[in-house]
Amino acid sequence: MATTKALAIAQQTNSATLLLGTGLAFASLILLPAFATRLGLDAVLTGAVRIALMRASSRVVSNKNQGDTVPASFDCH
Repeated sequence: MATTKALAIAQQTNSATLLLGTGLAFASLILLPAFATRLGLDAVLTGAVRIALMRASSRVVSNKNQGDTVPASFDCH
């Protein structure tokens, strides 16, 4: 019984993580350029925000198997 509940909670967590990561990726690829064009934002600023959103998406999805801890910074190596 406890194993079934733990499995159900893990599946819900994985689904939520995947949904959040997909939402951030969608925002960076589709929504942000549309808003930037509409508002007349600079391409450099738009690119920087897209990079930040894609990194956040990557961080969310890659940490789903490492527990709930989120690293304070990225390692580029």
